[in-house]
Order: sequence, then C-alpha cells, then structure tokens
Amino acid sequence: MKKKLSEEMVETRLDLPPDELILPDDPEVREGKPDPRLVVERDPLFSPVLGTGVTRRDVLKMGAALAAMGCGLPAAGRAFAQEKKFNEVVRVGYLPITDAAALLIAHEQGFFKKEGLDSVRPELVRGWSQIVEAFQSHKFNVVHLLNPIPIWMRYNNKFPVKITAWDHTNGSAFVYGQHTGIKSIKDFGGKQLAVPYWYSNHNIIAQMLLRDAGITPVIRPQDAKLAPNECNLLVLAPPDMPPALASKKIDAYIVAEPFNALGEIRARAKMLRFTGDVWKGHPCCVVAMHEADVMDPARAAWTQAVHNAIVAAQLFMGENRKETAKILSKDGANYLPFDFEIIDRAMNFYDPAYYKNPLAIKHVDWGQDRINFQAWPYPSATKVVTEEMKRVVLTGDRAFLDNLSSDFVAKDLVNYDFIRKSLEKYPSWKKDPSVPQSGDPYTRKEVIQV
Repeated sequence: MKKKLSEEMVETRLDLPPDELILPDDPEVREGKPDPRLVVERDPLFSPVLGTGVTRRDVLKMGAALAAMGCGLPAAGRAFAQEKKFNEVVRVGYLPITDAAALLIAHEQGFFKKEGLDSVRPELVRGWSQIVEAFQSHKFNVVHLLNPIPIWMRYNNKFPVKITAWDHTNGSAFVYGQHTGIKSIKDFGGKQLAVPYWYSNHNIIAQMLLRDAGITPVIRPQDAKLAPNECNLLVLAPPDMPPALASKKIDAYIVAEPFNALGEIRARAKMLRFTGDVWKGHPCCVVAMHEADVMDPARAAWTQAVHNAIVAAQLFMGENRKETAKILSKDGANYLPFDFEIIDRAMNFYDPAYYKNPLAIKHVDWGQDRINFQAWPYPSATKVVTEEMKRVVLTGDRAFLDNLSSDFVAKDLVNYDFIRKSLEKYPSWKKDPSVPQSGDPYTRKEVIQV
C-alpha cells in the first residue's frame, strides 16, 4: 500500500481522520484544485529551490479562496468578467516552468518594447486553475496554457479564448523514483503517477504510453487497491511533484521542465522518457489571448506586435540557450525559482549516451532537443489533441468532447493570422527541428511513436 502522509508530515485536524488524509473526495480537487491533503511540508531538501513551502493550513485557505471565486476550473455557464476598457499594457501570467520562457524573455530582453508595447513584469502564478481564473477576470491579457485547457474553456465553459501561437515544443519528460524498481512502462501496474492537469498533453502522452504497455490508467483514491495492470493517476501542481516523489508519496510524474531536471538533481528521479521522443516536436503550452483582442480590428496592430515580440524572443532563446537559462534562473532575472544548473539542464542536457538505461531517447534521428522554440500552431497537432482528449481517462463533465470535431476545433479555436505574419517577418524559424525541412513549413504530419 502506498505510503500515506503521517501525522508528523501534516498539521493535525480533528475533522480529517488519518485514514482519509489523501482521498481525493473533493470534486474540485479532482478537477485540479490543489489537494490540501497532499501537501509536502517545508521539505528542507527543496526549500532552496521552491522556498520554505506552505503549510497545510495555507493550502486549505487557498482552496477556500478559490472556491469563493468560483474556481475549480470555473463551472460551465457562469458569467465571466468583461474588460471594461481595452488596456494596451501587456500583462503576462505564467507558471514557474520553461514553457513560459518566450513570454518572459519577450519582456525581459525588451522585445515587447521594441515593438512599441508597454509591458509589466510577468506575474508568477502557482497553479493552472489560478491562472485560468486570473485570465478570465482579465487580470492578464497574454498567458501560456496547457494545450487542451483552451479546448475545455471554449467548448465546455463557453469562454471566448483563442490560441494564437505555440510557446515552445517538447520541454517535458516522464520520471520515476529509484525506490520503485521501475525499469519500463510495463512496470507501472499498481503504481501512482502524477500529472499536472487532466487537460494536459502530459496526461495524453502518459496514457498513450501506458495503454501501449498494456497498463490501464485509472483514477482512484490513492490508497485504493489496484489490479496488477492498473496505474492510478492523480493531479499535482508541478512544484509539489519532486517533493512528493522524494518522500515516496508517488512513484512517478510527467510534467514540464524544469521539474524533471529538479527531480533528477534533488529527488534521485530517473528519466524514463522525454515526451518529445514520443511525439516529435509536440506542443505543450500555447499562447492564449482573449478573443476580443484577437478579432477586434481596432486591436490588430497591438496583437500583431505581441506576436512579433514572441517570435523574436523564441529565436533569441534558440540561439542563446545558456544565456536564456541564466536569465530565467535565480542567478539572473529570477523568473523561475531555480538555480542556473537546474534551468541549464532542463534546456540543454539531452544526451542519448547518458539517457540509455532506461532508454529515454529512442529516436535520435528525429534531431530534437530537450526543449525547442517555435510558434506555428500546426492544425494537425490540434486535431491530435482533440481526438486524444476523447480517449483519456479524466474526471469531471466530459460530454462536450463527444461530438467535438477536431477539424472544427483546429479552425475555430486557433487564430493563425498574426503568428503567420510574424513568422514571415522572421523566416529563420523554419530551421527549428519541429518544422518540416522540405515542402510547406506550415503543414506537417504528426509523428507519434511510443
């Protein structure tokens, strides 16, 4: 049976008996709200990286605040805040992951400014539910979201969001604890696997790998008995994953960088597979904007300038990987709460010889990196995401997915106009390894080999 949170690990509460401490019986937790019963208390191993941590009481307060705001993600049919007046200041919200790098560098290196835009320093948000709520309340006008989240927002919640570009490609991995005895995906029967969100490409890719290995993904209470061929999935915020692995509360996790690099360095995690070696040049986080900012002709020049800056930032990062890692780290501009060595590993360490046992890089000929940066939102990839979301195990109301056409989503959810003009301004984007090197660079066939 999986190790539970002990009384020494959590603050005692009379209304939560010990045998219920980690049961995901709160429906909002199942939707992705932080679970106050799976908090790692001020772990000294990670405090230099993630701060002193939060207590269980802090998380309970945060959960209550989110519930008061109506955030779970927000329920379908609720009234959304409307921006009273268009504000031209670029206001970016982000999570502490390298997926956000293009937006962060666009501000820090002055690419927004070069386009004549005012921007405030991007604001770090800890979880996906929180950033969605802040975006819907118009606190931010440019955010990075996990690729499937806008699908949920637009077609289940009827919120007018648009995907306008990709932040990056690849940039995620699947790691496991050395305490588990895992040698391959086939060993995940009876194991606990954390994903950052149900609506994520991490969930999609993890379940692709599990199904291929004959393992059935399930969502159960963490102490429920599992069949030998069942792997239990649970949602954890990325910062909670390495401490949870180190304390053996979970067996593995799949998430964006640098939390895999952090796990390798601080939690004795082993690399099982890089996601870009499963799905070649796949999207993970996308640029999301309000539909009014994208579709209103009066805002077109502003929106175009935003995308010009994002592409310029991506090209800068591709050509200056070490410098970018330094800028993002605590040793630089402190956008991500990690030392340079961790960001550097997350962006630059992709060595097939090192990652051979287990074989985390099977497709060396694909020419991918641990993370790449290009912005074109291939319709073929959006179609894959839409179709795969119909197959994955997840919780909550998913009926809206049943009759959702992937062709329709690729045309309706994504706006291609601004980013295409930006890419035409910077043609060197075509050199990125996620872009076909012959034929039409704006069209590709998705390559997925588990």
